[in-house]
Amino acid sequence: MIKEKLIRELAEERLATFDGFIVELKVSTGNDIKLLIDADIPISISDCMSVSRNVEHNLDREVEDFSLEVSSAGLDQAFKHHRQYLKNVGREVKVTNMEGERIEGLLTTADDKGISVTTKKKERIEGRKAKHWVEKVHTFDYADIKETKVIIGFK
Repeated sequence: MIKEKLIRELAEERLATFDGFIVELKVSTGNDIKLLIDADIPISISDCMSVSRNVEHNLDREVEDFSLEVSSAGLDQAFKHHRQYLKNVGREVKVTNMEGERIEGLLTTADDKGISVTTKKKERIEGRKAKHWVEKVHTFDYADIKETKVIIGFK
């Protein structure tokens, strides 16, 4: 079986050329390798091909056969890496905590400990007739987050 450590080293060697990172790496018992990558800048198909070629050219199919799939993290996928939060500060996100509660709002901050999401909704304020916009900041530790996804919207 091909070692995950070797695949990680080969991928990171190429990812360093465009400041990319590994989001997820799986090597099954049948040597089916699935590598999900991302970067602080948009990932191109040629970036995926470059990583794939570096891994493939440094493994010997004569010694051990394998299949390799390299893809970029899509907008529809949940965040799995700390740098994905940093990359998406300023975007609308949906956060589900461990209790199953969902918060939709603007990802305003992300650091080593957790994130802040700002929600904005109209509420009636006592003593006033009209509703007013009220902003609330929700903070989450990474350990308390079950899933975070970007909200895809069209303006």
